[in-house]
Amino acid sequence: MNASIVRALSCTALLCLAGCNDGSGDPNAQIGPNPVLPEFQQYLMPPIHIARIVGWKKDEAPTVAPGLQAKAFATGLQHPRFLYVLPNGDVLVVESKAPKGAPIKRPKEFVMGYIESWATSGGGDSGPGNRITLLRDNNGDGVPDTRSVFLDHLNSPFGVALVGNDLYVANTDAIVRYPYTEGDTRITAPGTVLTPLPGGPINHHWTKSLVASPDGSKLYAGVGSNSNIAENGMEAEHNRAAILEIERSSGRWRVFASGLRNPNGLSFEPQTGALWTVVNERDEIGPDLVPDYMTSVKDGGFYGWPYSYWGQHVDPRAKPERPDLVAKAIVPDYALSSHVAPLGMAFYAGTSLPSDYRGGAFVGEHGSWNRQALNGYKVVFVPFADGKPSGPARDVVTGFLNSDNQARGRPVGVAIDKSGALLVADDSGNTVWRVSATHPQLTQR
Repeated sequence: MNASIVRALSCTALLCLAGCNDGSGDPNAQIGPNPVLPEFQQYLMPPIHIARIVGWKKDEAPTVAPGLQAKAFATGLQHPRFLYVLPNGDVLVVESKAPKGAPIKRPKEFVMGYIESWATSGGGDSGPGNRITLLRDNNGDGVPDTRSVFLDHLNSPFGVALVGNDLYVANTDAIVRYPYTEGDTRITAPGTVLTPLPGGPINHHWTKSLVASPDGSKLYAGVGSNSNIAENGMEAEHNRAAILEIERSSGRWRVFASGLRNPNGLSFEPQTGALWTVVNERDEIGPDLVPDYMTSVKDGGFYGWPYSYWGQHVDPRAKPERPDLVAKAIVPDYALSSHVAPLGMAFYAGTSLPSDYRGGAFVGEHGSWNRQALNGYKVVFVPFADGKPSGPARDVVTGFLNSDNQARGRPVGVAIDKSGALLVADDSGNTVWRVSATHPQLTQR
């Protein structure tokens, strides 16, 4: 099918939904350890409600919680997806375009692929992208004094991790190591492949999250599924929907945890040292199924996909059935509500934001495209106590949707800068936002 037919089918799908009520419930009822799980639904064409991307007008900025302020840290970027703060305070911004996928055969795939790419990239993937930009704020005033292309000509990069003088970049098909010296504003040395990662030709979920273990001996990479519900066959899901553990010294790896449809935002919780992730769950069974979630990750753990969700709730679409795997599926720790599309997570160990943020996690929610009442499109904060979520999530950065439910931007990665401010990558607004305290807190001793 050519592009005009795809657009026509997409418009038809959108018009079919216009003015309809898809039965969306209260999204807040699906936040926390015990989300409401309604009845399973199936569709010939799932509900589609895309937030048209209009961008930020001059002098517009996100709305933030009381005691905070938001300002643009960098603008004019090309789809900033992930943020990484180097030890000297330099901020790496990963600008990435989706790779080309395998040929699509079914009309539904044409429609869904067109809509998802439009929603993700603001109408297209033009511009350079596939690079990492370095931002340096020399005097700590929240305004970068240096901006340079740090690494270029990458292959749909996403995750970054630094261990000593080794900088690792998770491209969509491999983890690549580069030499780094503190203060570098550009790396020109060729990279060395540490290990390949599952990539094409389908590569449905292409973003590869990355984090180093606290002792630096291992890397952990999130590899999303190659489908919604294994409709491309389980052979296409080999070593996918999983978190891989990679030996940094040798590149050897193993599956650390599986059944995670699209794990992102890999982070170690500071108090317990446990690995956590946020996960995009499956679609097309209703506006309130399945809740996306954040969870600690157990070595050898299986989290349900594709055979079940939220523990032992069987998904009848997955064939052949695997009751043995369903029986051992782990219930996630904390639901974030359905279809919010969490793609970034950062634990807060700083001291400059108000004290009630300390120890908890910020989560970047890219936002829904498949329910009538839009969900996500914001950054939320989940409080933690004793290494576990300890209360309801609360909105911290909003305003990505305007009063007409059009998207000014969509948050992805989040990070904490050297001063303790929150950084938010907005891949549709092509901006990095910096959220700081109106009255910075003093360090408590």
